[in-house]
Amino acid sequence: MSRDAAPARPPSQDAPPFPHADAELAGLAKAWFEHLAGERRVAALTLEAYSRDLRQFLAFAAVHFGAPVSAATLCGLSSGDLRAFLASRRETGVGSRSLLRQLAGLRSFTRYLERNGKPQSAAFAAVRAPKAARRLPKPLTAASARAVASVEARAGDDRPAWVLARDAAVLGLLYGAGLRISEALAIRRSEAPVGERDALRVVGKGRKTREVPVIAPVRRGVEAYLALCPYPLPPERHLFVGARGGPLSPRVIQLAVERLRGALGLPDSATPHALRHSFATHLLGRGGDLRTIQELLGHASLSTTQIYTAVDSSRLIEAYRAAHPRGR
Repeated sequence: MSRDAAPARPPSQDAPPFPHADAELAGLAKAWFEHLAGERRVAALTLEAYSRDLRQFLAFAAVHFGAPVSAATLCGLSSGDLRAFLASRRETGVGSRSLLRQLAGLRSFTRYLERNGKPQSAAFAAVRAPKAARRLPKPLTAASARAVASVEARAGDDRPAWVLARDAAVLGLLYGAGLRISEALAIRRSEAPVGERDALRVVGKGRKTREVPVIAPVRRGVEAYLALCPYPLPPERHLFVGARGGPLSPRVIQLAVERLRGALGLPDSATPHALRHSFATHLLGRGGDLRTIQELLGHASLSTTQIYTAVDSSRLIEAYRAAHPRGR
């Protein structure tokens, strides 16, 4: 397999049966995953997490109730049953964010059961979701972000030149335009920001559309990739392709950044998404307006964007303590 190959099939296609559910519920669970993967087009990693979460809950419930779990068992759950499950997960060291995701997945499954004729359990509405501490993003320095998004930082990499140019162009869009990796990989050839085209129309989370400017260095990076790409790219095709000419997998870009972490001496927090954080933090540090940054990032709420004020303030405090004569 090529080093640039896409990840394996979604877990829903080859997952084992649900051993702690009865035959009816196991069939409904399988149908739910097929619905998520097909109609909802849920990401493979999310499917994997939901599959693991549901199995963990069913394993707990089978012991808790002393019998294989049925749809009737789920419908009859009490808030105490659900709190007992959350407490058992806490005892294994699971954090609030994982519990929030697990509750969201279980709610989604019970809603699916309701749409298929099963009564909805009132327990999920009665149990308060655990509060998760808001993690501050970890931006790269401006110099590190520029290096990650440049071809020059890849000197000595034995992959084809067009692949190195492609990776740099994708990461350039993340840092230079604040795109999510999924947004960058969804760009069609006809939408490529090249030449005089200095803006992109992006469809982000919740199908919300926004327009973002694309600065000249980023456009030049895309043009360099297009000049080297060995595959024909008609207007309707994805702009960025994998080693065999198919759509590029996000995992390929994640691996490219992992390689650069070692070469550039960057921390584990240096990821593709950290470039989007760096875009926002560096704009704010240069006097960017929060409302403008909100629009550029495609955040539905200004409160989401405001986490960057905390990041910027902490950096200012660190600089003050390091530089002021009385700061030590």
